[in-house]
Amino acid sequence: MTDQGDHSNPKPDLVPAAPPVELAAAELRLKLPVEAAELEHSASQGQVEELLGQGRALDAIRLAIGVGGPGYNVFVSGLRTREERNTVVRLLAEKAASMPTPGDWVYVHNFKDPESPVAIYLEAGQGLVLHTRVADLLTYIVDQLPKAFRREDFDQERTALREKYNKRAQELFGGLEQRARERGFAVQAAPNGQIILIPLIEGKMPESPEALNQAMQKKTDAEREELARVQAELQEQLGTILLKQQEIMRELIDDIREIERSFAARLIKPAIAELKRHFSNPGVDSYLDDMSDHMLRHLERFREREAAEQGPVPVQPGGEEGGRRFVEYQVNLMVDNSRTKGAPVIIEDAPNYRNLFGTIERWIDPLGRTGTNFTRIIGGSYIKSHGGFLVFDLEDAVVEPGVWKTIKRILKSGRMTIETFEPLPFFATSGLRPEPIEVENKVTVLGSRNLYNLLYFYDQDFGELFKIKAEMRPAVDANREAALQYAARVGTLARRENLPLFDASALAKIVEFGMRMAGDRDRVLAMLEPIDDLARESAYFARADSVEKVSARHVERALIERRLRLNFIEEEIRRLIANRTLVVNISGRSVGQINGLAVLDVGGYSFGRPSRVSITVALGQAGLINIEREARLSGATHDKGIMILSGFLRSRFAQQHPIAMTASIAFEQSYSGIDGDSASSTELYGLLSAISGVSIRQELAVTGSVDQFGNVQAIGGANEKIEGFYRVCKAIGLTGTQGVLLPRANLANLMLEPETTAAIEQGQFHIYPVDTIDHGIEILTGVRAGSIGEKGTINDLVDTHLKRMADVLHDRALQETRIVQEPAAAPKPPTPPEPPEPQR
Repeated sequence: MTDQGDHSNPKPDLVPAAPPVELAAAELRLKLPVEAAELEHSASQGQVEELLGQGRALDAIRLAIGVGGPGYNVFVSGLRTREERNTVVRLLAEKAASMPTPGDWVYVHNFKDPESPVAIYLEAGQGLVLHTRVADLLTYIVDQLPKAFRREDFDQERTALREKYNKRAQELFGGLEQRARERGFAVQAAPNGQIILIPLIEGKMPESPEALNQAMQKKTDAEREELARVQAELQEQLGTILLKQQEIMRELIDDIREIERSFAARLIKPAIAELKRHFSNPGVDSYLDDMSDHMLRHLERFREREAAEQGPVPVQPGGEEGGRRFVEYQVNLMVDNSRTKGAPVIIEDAPNYRNLFGTIERWIDPLGRTGTNFTRIIGGSYIKSHGGFLVFDLEDAVVEPGVWKTIKRILKSGRMTIETFEPLPFFATSGLRPEPIEVENKVTVLGSRNLYNLLYFYDQDFGELFKIKAEMRPAVDANREAALQYAARVGTLARRENLPLFDASALAKIVEFGMRMAGDRDRVLAMLEPIDDLARESAYFARADSVEKVSARHVERALIERRLRLNFIEEEIRRLIANRTLVVNISGRSVGQINGLAVLDVGGYSFGRPSRVSITVALGQAGLINIEREARLSGATHDKGIMILSGFLRSRFAQQHPIAMTASIAFEQSYSGIDGDSASSTELYGLLSAISGVSIRQELAVTGSVDQFGNVQAIGGANEKIEGFYRVCKAIGLTGTQGVLLPRANLANLMLEPETTAAIEQGQFHIYPVDTIDHGIEILTGVRAGSIGEKGTINDLVDTHLKRMADVLHDRALQETRIVQEPAAAPKPPTPPEPPEPQR
């Protein structure tokens, strides 16, 4: 069934083209780089190379981990599977095994500035020892110090000291009593502890207050005034004595405390000295000295422990220092390398801020109050990788708040500060400022090529921080070694997962699949996850057939079943074409109409779809009008292809006369976006047909891009496009004349499915390789392309018609004057406002 246009054969006065040369069946057959028998032998005994053909990438990683300069971190792109990532990790582990084991990091209390905990770096394993021994020291002091205060010699010194100060106090008070008696007063302590002066009656204490009152009434006013004056003097002397007694008591307390410190020092100092001798670390020495001084200045806390008679480090929920007594005497072990052999290789699977850089935790007591201390500082993967390697996925990390900024800051400074990430600073409640830690490690990040390019071009620091790029290549040369690696991989997978054995034909099919996935007969897929999946699915169908070995038919069935699981959209499009809902002509001839081929990707499955491209030509000066572009349905690459067509027309047909033509190009029944330049040759063929008036064979479909000189260039998706058109022809009905025009440069990409290959070998379908537009138009029209001036050829017909349109347009221009664009009238100047009307 044909569409509108010239359905007849080329006119008799046209010069026929030479018979087209189609692709021979022998050129469709893949030639494996190795004999099938060798594949089977490699499957049974071959050694598996973890990353096929990735020597350059692995060498780049080796360079990065072998150079000690700053910025030699690695960005690994192209890894997709866990096994591929593990290969890189094993390479790092091999290097790490020969490197020295880094030390431990601990945080301790800063006794001079409690809000700034101190970081100490120790030899590997000593962090745990320090943590344990300081805890043991605290237990020992808490247990032994109260016993030391109860010793007999301590009690004797304390008793002697008290007697000494009591004697001094009594001497002061005894002198006051003597002076008071000489002046007629007695000194007496009231029941409430107050010291009072009582006048004597005839040198004796009055028997009662009434007797004292009677004696005072008998005295004269002068005598009473004298007694009051003497009493005031004695009262002043008493106040002075009481102040001196208080000073004596303070001296007594200070001396007692000094005795306590002296006795405590006899217990604490030797224990501290023993710890310092064990570590011989300046940071530890300074910390232990500060801890010793702090203990001796706060012995009352240990007396509280004695009175409470609790465990060595009792837990008191909601109490002092976040619920733990003596918290300042603990050691926060951040990094423990006591069991590490060589350098650490840390893999962070969840690279958020907390996991990478650590945090400072807080607690909330029953009253809702928050607090923290240095023991709540939690280390992350970055500090744990000190002296070794850190591996994480940068695709995940860059989307986490604060992560990328912090990574850059640490890599530039070599120092990291542990803090709590607070997106809203208003809610930041941690008052700790831990001492920064110097970290030396190699960072290996995984990511896509797009992410690498994005960071490299838009982040000025990225290139300096990640100087090494290890790019995993998606395809490698399809040589003997690669084919044997495929077989060895399949054989190893079969043994590991208890799959049936694979015979030579099955292994050959799998290698062919790898070549098809690479899109080139001379290349093979390097990332082998799809190969493993195909082997598993093929083994499933072999087991379903109850056979001992997987053969080629099982591999083919696995590929067919995979396609059937995903090709619903393809089948629907074929059904719509077959029932003429979507118009695609595969028979007859038409002018200005041609079948173009495109590839659709529906998520995990790509297929070719033919589309009818129509071109109309008329007199005018607009040139080529891309209807897709006007409707905003085309991409930039497709627009570029249309512009190239204009360049071709100007180069070939506008040397003697201008092109006075308006041509519209449209993809019929296309309602979504279109991009790419693979249809540019298709559009040019249709344009030449529309201008020359020579019809095109509709049973042929075309793909290929074109340059301004008419050379047909390679495109992508050649296999999918050919197979897609073949399936459409099969659905409507094969006539034996249908086929595809393919750029000759794409011949190396042809790895067609067995059904399509069989149809070509039987002459039911054809592939015509073309080099130039002239070559292609001859196949499509059956008319010689020729040259300008060669009558009866396509190029001469096109040039003649374009010259005729140019002449018509020129004659019309002489007869009439047309206004292309009329300038807009200048705006009138604003008029002044009218005066207001009087109010009535």
